[in-house]
Amino acid sequence: MKNIRAGRPVSCRCVEDLPKVTCFNPEGVSPSRLESVVISVDELEALRLGDKMGLYQADAAARMRISRQTFGRIIESAHKKVAEAIVEGKSICIAGGHVEAHSGPFGTSGPESCVCLGCGYENPHLDGIPCRIELCPQCGGALVRKGRSSSVDT
Repeated sequence: MKNIRAGRPVSCRCVEDLPKVTCFNPEGVSPSRLESVVISVDELEALRLGDKMGLYQADAAARMRISRQTFGRIIESAHKKVAEAIVEGKSICIAGGHVEAHSGPFGTSGPESCVCLGCGYENPHLDGIPCRIELCPQCGGALVRKGRSSSVDT
């Protein structure tokens, strides 16, 4: 069951692209002993903008349409999770988050569709039926409306 917290609701974070790969496994750890760390799509976007692209936090935050302080919290969380996975030999899985796409494969042009954040599967959106009530036929993950604000829990 989801924890209900008091205070301000979480705002959508804009991301430019879905991850191409959603899980990384360490070599030399048997599958029966393998533990994992889950990084959300917005944490991955923060790593991409801040670490890979080298943007200042204020610039990266503006691209994600969040405050600089929120960006700092997101990237700090992502850094801790990645460090935990590397130091303790855990897999890193990318799933979930509260995201809104503003370019890339989430583009809003053309017919509306439902997309799986887990594997990228898409199917046409049927009016009157929320995407979130359907499951991905390929991986069983939750579907979200392409290009809309979406909260996905893992």
